[in-house]
Amino acid sequence: MTVSAFSTALTPPVAEKRQTKDTRHGIERIDEYAWLRADNWQAVFKDTSVLDPAIRAHLEAENEYAKSLMADTAELQKQLFTEMKGRIKEDDESVPAPHDNFFYGSSFVTGGQQPRFYRIEGSDIDGERRIILDGDKEAEGKDYFRLASADHSNDHSHMIWGYDDKGSEYFTLRIRDLNTLKDIDDQLEDTAGGGVWDAKREGIFYSKMDENHRPSKVFYHKIGTPQSDDVMIYEEQDSGFFMGVGGTRLDDYIIIDIHDHETSEIRLLPAGDPSAEPLVVAPRQTGVEYSLEEGGDVWLILTNADGAKDFKIMTAPVDAPQKENWQELVPHTPGRLILSVDAYKNHIVWLERDEGLPRIAIMERKSGEVHYIAFDEEAYSLGMSGSYEYDTDVIRFSYSSMSTPSQVFDYNMVSRERTLLKTQEVPSGHDSDNYKTERLMVPSHDGTLVPVSLVMRADTKLDGTAPCLVYGYGSYGITIPASFNTNCLSLVDRGFIYAIAHIRGGKDKGFAWYEDGKRQAKTNTFKDFIAVAQYLSEHQYTAPEKIIAQGGSAGGMLMGAVANMAPQAFGGIIAEVPFVDVLNTMLDDTLPLTPPEWPEWGNPVTSQTDYENIAGYSPYDNVGALAYPPILAISGLTDPRVTYWEPTKWVARLRDHSTSDNPVLLKTNMGAGHGGASGRFSRLEEVAYSYAFAIKTAIGVNNPE
Repeated sequence: MTVSAFSTALTPPVAEKRQTKDTRHGIERIDEYAWLRADNWQAVFKDTSVLDPAIRAHLEAENEYAKSLMADTAELQKQLFTEMKGRIKEDDESVPAPHDNFFYGSSFVTGGQQPRFYRIEGSDIDGERRIILDGDKEAEGKDYFRLASADHSNDHSHMIWGYDDKGSEYFTLRIRDLNTLKDIDDQLEDTAGGGVWDAKREGIFYSKMDENHRPSKVFYHKIGTPQSDDVMIYEEQDSGFFMGVGGTRLDDYIIIDIHDHETSEIRLLPAGDPSAEPLVVAPRQTGVEYSLEEGGDVWLILTNADGAKDFKIMTAPVDAPQKENWQELVPHTPGRLILSVDAYKNHIVWLERDEGLPRIAIMERKSGEVHYIAFDEEAYSLGMSGSYEYDTDVIRFSYSSMSTPSQVFDYNMVSRERTLLKTQEVPSGHDSDNYKTERLMVPSHDGTLVPVSLVMRADTKLDGTAPCLVYGYGSYGITIPASFNTNCLSLVDRGFIYAIAHIRGGKDKGFAWYEDGKRQAKTNTFKDFIAVAQYLSEHQYTAPEKIIAQGGSAGGMLMGAVANMAPQAFGGIIAEVPFVDVLNTMLDDTLPLTPPEWPEWGNPVTSQTDYENIAGYSPYDNVGALAYPPILAISGLTDPRVTYWEPTKWVARLRDHSTSDNPVLLKTNMGAGHGGASGRFSRLEEVAYSYAFAIKTAIGVNNPE
């Protein structure tokens, strides 16, 4: 990268400095940009017009500066958008899923941004598709629109559906009569986005967001009554726990799931008795997680209890699910991480990851015999599609790799035959033979081997000249799959190597991989990512000035941390909705996610050790006099997860301290939240913007091929 890729004649916005002092554990910090946090942030989530004019003016100035610096990429962005859109089958459709005498599915129309939900009556999967919810129609006239769940009742007469029209993740629920296709008058505001029918279809259970954007209460809504009459079923008093409500495949029970990032508790009540007192299955115990799946006369319990770090599967009688009745079915095996479990009448199915690669395990319930579904590529992704039906011998799963488009299969668990139902169509054309994938094991700072998945053109020369985008996340135990991504082909076809660094903090190599990248061990995440970048340079895949690092949310924190720790290892950094003001956020227990996040990062309010640990890596707090590479930060004004002021403050401080002439850009979506723009094509415009930055930074706008 050369500095001339960006104009240095433009003057960036300068945020006013207003010193705010904060003292904790006898340690004083000064935050000169704290004023950028709107005091009325809760109100802004629901109505952006109430934002402080001074803050709005600064954000708009930042957007203008970013627009000016990226002006020479306008045509490139259009080209990238056209390419990425051209790889999407515009009138795509899911494979319909059977349920009783119907099939349910979703589809898009050419030019449409939002999905449509349909159903087919009868046993013919190719029968007439009746549209029961048209997302494009519902989104008309709205600047932002995001559909939540669409859940039909067990008698197929009604459907719960939800939407967010501000980006703040306060969802409105509606109930649609599937005979008339009209919504009834009932309208539930400020929900978490989903609802569960009771057994008689007389009402629904849902969770409601409180003023701090936390789902703290479960309500029962009787159809035809005002929301103000809804009955509270359960209230979670501990602000450190998330809460959700769901059902079971057999529609017999309502599950209230209470959890943080390391502890869970489930309360059950019969779906036919909304007045019942929820039953605690196993009281919350710090560090113990469990989930339930109904399996006829038994419950299946996926848990890490009793030292089963990589999880095991237990059973309990359906009428006595308490922990004292749990019996082992699938034992714990260190290094084999069980991710999920499903129950069917004659089989039990679970998804596991062994040696970093996923596979599907199937147990015949009568004999206990187990067999597996796996694939041979070096790096690939598997996903279970789930089923409405319990009495079936057929399951559905999807498979892809970084060079192989997604395929959907039905699998007969008795005959063990796979039936290919659909292969992802790439309208502009895709030949897997033109690409190659690799899986590397890169030694980190302590010798630990970090998996890396790569895709590149088959003719890419590994002589140190190829530009490279390295993507990373590394938090919450989330594993980034090595799946097919049509968007990144716009980089790969321009000579880029696209790499996913499976760093610690995810569960790519088991639960211990997650534990070794959180709290006191968090810096392993950052050091792993830096080691991957350095390895790719040292082994002639690329060169430091040609490496663009990319990450979002907690992956954006990763971007901020590596920028401070090793700015010389990267030619550019893209930080999307970046969680970079970690210490201040973890000290503010009024923010939506702070108390539930303490198990992940530590609680700096009560613990000086946690305070000092977070302060040691928090990107905002560690900005220094360093030669930072070009940096692009992207945020959303109504984002409840990573608030807009985090990247705004970070960018201001970076500009104030950087010793290089490289620009720092901030682009704030003034009408969206954590997920960026709504609509499948609007989102592509944002991807095109980030990729244009990567291309401009690594190889220049005038030489994009």
